[in-house]
Order: sequence, then structure tokens, then C-alpha cells
Amino acid sequence: MAGNAGVGTPLQGPPIEGTAARGGVAPGSGLGRIVLASLVGTTIEFYDFYIYGTAAALVIGQAFFPTSAPGTQALNAFLTFGIAFVARPVGSVLFGHFGDRVGRKSTLVASMLVMGLSTFLIGVLPGYATAGALAPWLLCGLRFGQGIGLGGEWGGAALLATENAPAGRRAWFGMFPQLGPPLGFLLANGLFLALLLGFGETTFVAWAWRVPFLVSAALVGIGLYLRVSMQETPAFLEAMRRQERVRVPLAEVLGRHWRPLIQGSLSIVVCYALFYISTVFALGYAVGTRHMPRSDVLGMLCGAVVFMAIATPISAALADRFGRRPVLMTASALAALSGFLMPAMLGGGTPGEVLLFLSIELGLMGLTFAPLGALLPELFPTRVRYTGASSAYNLGGILGASLAPYAAQQLLDHGGLAWVGYYVTGAAAISFLAVASMRETGRG
Repeated sequence: MAGNAGVGTPLQGPPIEGTAARGGVAPGSGLGRIVLASLVGTTIEFYDFYIYGTAAALVIGQAFFPTSAPGTQALNAFLTFGIAFVARPVGSVLFGHFGDRVGRKSTLVASMLVMGLSTFLIGVLPGYATAGALAPWLLCGLRFGQGIGLGGEWGGAALLATENAPAGRRAWFGMFPQLGPPLGFLLANGLFLALLLGFGETTFVAWAWRVPFLVSAALVGIGLYLRVSMQETPAFLEAMRRQERVRVPLAEVLGRHWRPLIQGSLSIVVCYALFYISTVFALGYAVGTRHMPRSDVLGMLCGAVVFMAIATPISAALADRFGRRPVLMTASALAALSGFLMPAMLGGGTPGEVLLFLSIELGLMGLTFAPLGALLPELFPTRVRYTGASSAYNLGGILGASLAPYAAQQLLDHGGLAWVGYYVTGAAAISFLAVASMRETGRG
């Protein structure tokens, strides 16, 4: 039982029950279509989420907070960024409840609607100059809505992929939802870069930054089409046939599976720290402290995130062959060492060294991220898998990401850039120990 996982020799995790576990897929469902639905869905959801992070580093502080206190605009913007991470566990519980009781398909549709509406409304929200003190409060409410939507997204997308995966390839199929974040990030930053180059900084700050939020409506429409037309997963259908529906999935997770919940939450801390320190914080630092052009830094990030996309399938293939634990522990150890590179490469390096540092960090993020698409669902039985995997994923976000840009800014102000690097090293150590405390959940 996953709830009794502890230190010990490798042990096969809870099986991903259903026809897919035996090498088939749900009747009427093409495996390619299922993979596409999980990949496109997370790409769109993370695009919505990341455009806020980029905007927070570039313009949110100026647009939604008073100019009378310019010194606090960046900190306030990073605080609004963190609100969504507080909301994400709420979303994981809400959507996880219905995902475990009603089904993966309808829950994924609902989560995308919540995210899409919140993102679009940020794009039309009046700024501080127009709405005064009401503007930041409305912004916080919509950012909370984004967190609710994304809180239900990842777990459902991971289950859609892994519960349809052929035997022996769960990490590989669980990798496709993990490709959504780098693709969403590339799409988000690529669009911001195009707007900056096309309109110039003055127009960008005035109104053009809103365009990516408005474009979200069209992307969500595409995602909804794919999700409405897909089939329910065979594992969920099998669980319902066996009448395994749980009245309150969260209660069972907390009561019987609290240990894997904690282990799973801590295992993902390094992923979040690597990503948001090397994107949101690094973007703000390079533009605000090193006075590098916005367009140059966005271009670097677009190039660096490609290494995350490359590392993701490599790590997934290794996790299927050698197991989740050795891959994750090795990647976490490398991430811990990378924190010591930050002062020299990000703080004092040439533009080429900055690009190299960002590429290293995001490449390591891909290595630590990919196996979790299989590992977190494998920690929980089918009847509470949506709630358990989503909760672990999003609780880890509170620890690793919610305050990461804010905490990094404070560490920078009071201790210097080296302390931001120590933050990354500490997050990696936490995840290393969490994974070391687990038993192996499976090699496929």
C-alpha cells in the first residue's frame, strides 16, 4: 500500500489499473489523441500561468500598484505571483474530488474553463491609474482563479496519460504533460518578445502586454475541443465497475496516504525552485539590476527553455529503464551544485554566461520534472489518485515556488546573489532527501 511507503529496497508501486496497464487503451480512444490532449492541455494551461509570471517581472508592478512607491512595485508584483500557488492546493482538492468521483475528462474541461476565464479577464482589467486601490485587489482575485484552475490541471493530465500508458512505459507517457510547461513557457515568452520587438517598450508597457492574456481565449477553445472529444481513462472506468468510488477522497488521502503525500510534495520542491528562480527572478534581476534589455533576456529564456524540453524525454526514458528514484536523486544532486554557479554566471557573467547558466538550470529542471509525471500518480491508488497526485504536486508548489521570486528578491537585497543560489541548493537537498525516503514506485 502506498500509504506505508518508507525507506527500503525497491518495491513496485500501486499498479495503474485498467486496460492500458495491460497494454491497451480505452475503447474508441487513439493513443496519439490521448497524448495530444494531455500535451496540448498542459501547454495551454501553463501558457496562461506563465504569461503572468513574465508580466510580473516586466510590467505588473507599474500597471497595478501606485507609482508613489516605486521601490515596492516589484515586491508587490511578486507577491501577487505567489497568490496562485496558495490557490493551487485548493484547486487540487476541489477538482481532485470530482476527478476521483465523476471522472478525469469532465474535470479537466472544467479546470481549463476556470483558468481561461481568469486569464482573459486579467487582460482587460483596468490598472491602478484607472481603478485606484481596487485594481490590485481584482488582480489578486483573478490570480487566485488562475491558481484554482491550474491546481486541477496537472493531476488530471498526468492521469490521462499514465492511466492509458502501455505496460513498462508509464514514465514515457507521463512525460507528455511534463512537456506542457516548457512549450507553454516558450509560447508565452516568444509572444512577449515579439510584442516588445514589434511595438517597442513604451507601447508594450502601455497596453501591448495585455495581448498574450487576450490570446488565451482562442487557445483555450482549442484545448476544450480536444478534451470534450476524448474518452474516460480505462483505470477510472475499472474502478467504477468495482464500485471503488470514495465519498471524500481528501479524507482518505490524509488518513491513509499521508506519508506519500508529504514525500511527493517535497520531491517536487526542487523543480519549482529551479524554474521560477531561473525565469521570473532571473528576468527581473537581469532587467532591473543588470539593466539588460528586456528583449535580450526574453530571447535568452526562450533559448534556455529548449534545454528543459530536451532533458524531459531523456529523463523519462531513463526513469522507465532504471527507476524513478535514481534519476530523481541524481538530478537533485546536480541541481544542488548548480546553486553555487549563480553569483559568477548570473551576477557577473557575460551575456553568453548568463545564457549558459539559464540553460543549465532549466535543463536540470527538465531532468527533475519528467519522472514525476509517473511517480506522483503511482504513489496513490486509483480511487484517490487524482486528489493525491494533484495535492502533492501543488503543495510542493507552495514550498518551492509561491514565494520563490519574492524570497529571492529579499535574499538579494539583504545578503546578495550568493544567498539566492543557496536557496536553490537548499530546495534541491529537500527533494533529494524526500525521494531517498521513498521506495521505488515502478520501472514502467
